[in-house]
Amino acid sequence: MINQDRLIKNMNNQPEPKHRTGLVMMGGGARAAYQVGVLKAIAELVPDEAPSPFAVLCGTSAGAINATALAANIMVYKKAIRRLLAIWENFHVHHVYRSDLPGILKTGFRWLMAFILVGMGKHNPQYLFDRKPLRKLLEGHLNLKTIQSSIDSGILHAISVSASGYTSGQSVAFYQGKENIQPWKRARRVGCKTDLTIDHLMASSAIPFIFEPVRINREYFGDGSMRQVAPISAALHLGADKILVIGNRYENREDKPVREITEGPPSIAQIAGHVLSSIFLDALETDLERLQRINKTISLIPTHILEEGGIKLKQVDTLCISPSEDIDMIARKHVNHLPRTIRILLKGIGAYRKEGASLISYLLFEKPYCCDLIELGYKDAMNQKSEIQQLLGLEITQ
Repeated sequence: MINQDRLIKNMNNQPEPKHRTGLVMMGGGARAAYQVGVLKAIAELVPDEAPSPFAVLCGTSAGAINATALAANIMVYKKAIRRLLAIWENFHVHHVYRSDLPGILKTGFRWLMAFILVGMGKHNPQYLFDRKPLRKLLEGHLNLKTIQSSIDSGILHAISVSASGYTSGQSVAFYQGKENIQPWKRARRVGCKTDLTIDHLMASSAIPFIFEPVRINREYFGDGSMRQVAPISAALHLGADKILVIGNRYENREDKPVREITEGPPSIAQIAGHVLSSIFLDALETDLERLQRINKTISLIPTHILEEGGIKLKQVDTLCISPSEDIDMIARKHVNHLPRTIRILLKGIGAYRKEGASLISYLLFEKPYCCDLIELGYKDAMNQKSEIQQLLGLEITQ
């Protein structure tokens, strides 16, 4: 067994690293199981007792929970991933939100009364599912006090959790890190230094309409993917100059969008899935394209001109790993694993149709589905094994 005190002492004696590698994990509810598969593959590439190869961790929504779980056990990377796998490979819906009949009837009754009475004032329903089980799970498995110890030791440089303010309209990156990291403010996005708590994780993963907003200080916050126009920016502000991004959108560039003739209007599930996809999936591609353009521009400018002009921009190596298969289609195969109460509810709003499968993919916290996504993430990462090893500075093996 590794001596953690000795590891911390050794890390404190190390000089500042030449490069800091950041890990950016996006949201997507149950889709975040894919991230764990990627992290599992990386665990096979690092030495047995090595700490995490990621000095900067940035997470949004369910990705924030994965990032924080990694930060809380960052001393030994493989151990942290084993703990993540133990949870995701045994997930059930009731671990995340109430799916029992009394719980569903309670929230359903509040929505019904709101419609009948044309509103219930401050008691108006704000969400569909009760997430008290998730809070209980996080409180029982995450020791957030260890994060500061990892920062003090130098193993972790910083971690951020993004959430969206309903009043300010700002995307807020709540971060905990080294003292020399300064808060930042850009158009509609800010970095706020704090000690991370379970409330930050619950706020970051509060999918609009589906889960309850969370109050932090003076404002209510919801899912961090909302209004997150620059998902990679937090990692750059926190000092990363090499970044691994784990996405959750399947992009078959060989298939062109087809506009088919439809028989009727879209179902509620189709509309909800479309809205969630625009929230969770679109911003990352735009931000990656922006970063690639900046890298290309910097490469064309001689170094001495950058220095003479006081331009601090530098190239940032990035690698993005995203699903090689359509997650919506995987979700459709496992829809019957949902509890009966949830199946009835989702069927009533059209989620069982092909067009409504996207909504299911965010809510299907069930073992068979999660295990399939973990396997897919593992396979996709191993297909980019050499690129990962190069980015992380690991010994390249065949």
